Amino acid sequence: MSDYAIGIDTGGTCTDGVIVHLPSLTPLVAVKEATTHHDLSLGIGRCLARLLWDSAIAPGQVGLVALSSTLATNAVVEERGARVGLFVFGHVRHFKLPVVANIFLKGGHTITGEEDEPLDLEGLVDTLEGLREHVDAYAVCSAMSFVNPAHELVATEAIRLLDPKPVFCSHLVSEHAGMRERAATACLHARLMPLMEDFLRAIERAMSGAGLSCPLLLVRGDGQPVAAGETVRQAAVTVASGPASTAWFGAMHVTGDALVVDVGGTTTDICLVRSGNPVMNEDGCRIGAWQTHVAAVDMYTAGAGGDSLVSLDSTGRLQLAVSRVQPLAMTPLAADPADWLGPEREGVLVLALPDAGEDDEVLAQLRLQGPATAASLARSCHLSGVALDHHLEGLRSRNQVIVTGFTPTDALHVLGRLQLGDSGRALGAARRLAALAGLEPEELCRQVLALVEERIAGHIIEYLMRRSWGDQAAAVLAGRLEDEVLRFAPSLKVPLVGIGAAARHLLPGVAERLHTTVSFPAHYEVGNAIGALRIALSRPSSAP
Repeated sequence: MSDYAIGIDTGGTCTDGVIVHLPSLTPLVAVKEATTHHDLSLGIGRCLARLLWDSAIAPGQVGLVALSSTLATNAVVEERGARVGLFVFGHVRHFKLPVVANIFLKGGHTITGEEDEPLDLEGLVDTLEGLREHVDAYAVCSAMSFVNPAHELVATEAIRLLDPKPVFCSHLVSEHAGMRERAATACLHARLMPLMEDFLRAIERAMSGAGLSCPLLLVRGDGQPVAAGETVRQAAVTVASGPASTAWFGAMHVTGDALVVDVGGTTTDICLVRSGNPVMNEDGCRIGAWQTHVAAVDMYTAGAGGDSLVSLDSTGRLQLAVSRVQPLAMTPLAADPADWLGPEREGVLVLALPDAGEDDEVLAQLRLQGPATAASLARSCHLSGVALDHHLEGLRSRNQVIVTGFTPTDALHVLGRLQLGDSGRALGAARRLAALAGLEPEELCRQVLALVEERIAGHIIEYLMRRSWGDQAAAVLAGRLEDEVLRFAPSLKVPLVGIGAAARHLLPGVAERLHTTVSFPAHYEVGNAIGALRIALSRPSSAP
């Protein structure tokens, strides 16, 4: 057995790496590199190269690379991925998933596996004619298909005769009742497949460039390792990969109960540990608006992190968006914020990447006028705000533009708590926003951090309420924690364990709001990379 192993966690903002001595898991070197979305192999490759160089360990001495990633989770939260058309067959209450089309047709089986009614192949074919130019993949879900999958199999063959794009069947990804959840799981596999293919190619390039030829294991959301090649058509099993590594790292440092909170750039992941063990959700995890049948650690993922967009509304009040932007401190090509930064859509600057091309109206406009705010692009391209948002998301997913703005990461630079990028550019943006809001720059930044702390604390409360009382009761109770004359202040009975580079700057305030304590274990900044290694080394791979 080799003496060393490498753990990698590729997040939406940073790629973390650690090289450890076996079997003790003692970290020798830990590094953090920016995630390079236009070519993931670059960030991963730099991480691997630094680990090997700083540790003076030869590639041949490394016996394993274990990898967790929040990229699938972030893609779901940010609504990125393939365009999916969903076909649902059977007498079911109609539901709507966030895909290109939700098509309901006759078909399906009974609980005993008998055909309920014939499959509407004519309706399927007619619908495909108008749909296939607008989707990249399909998902099919038939009533009781986990008892009798015949209609899903027939529908799959019919689709393939007319369109060679990938088709994902719900009976292959879930053996549980619940049409919406089975359909959502199949849709996520379809949606994430191209992202997973790109991701695996990037890892292979990075490992080859570093001279590594050892096995590569990915972490599934249920805390099991899986061989990389097995994840292409079941990409959704990695949708909680990052949270699983979060939970296992936290469990390494807890003997009782705790909430493990990973504050990343794009999302915040919250996991529960009971008696030193991660709590599992066998019924399926929830990611944003998607309730799935993907087995995973019991966790909650929220769209709040160090790189969440901070802007001013029309009244000058601070607001925190779910969407991630590149911090201004980390965007050297951004123009002086004093020249463009303003409220609402004037708070986002869009830059075309050098190789983006000009075969797009928005890209052509950026080539013509240079970096532009979202408001300016909406006017010049005659697009509504919603239409422009969707268009920019497509350009971002294809790595054709950078979208930047003021973030909590910038606020931390202004307050002197982080020194990762250009503090001067962050300060310039803070001064501009502060002038518009009638505040001093430092006070604005403190309010930004308080806003993030409040958001994370609220998500923790919502997560625990959902576990105790269910979704509907949690929604009602969460809406009644405060009104004009009365405020309830929940107190946690368990401590917090912080993970992630931004955790030490944000979680003490969260813990204070929730009347509990927070601890930061050794190497908490790269905790997910260590958690991925612990999973890979302590459990047999699910690969055949």
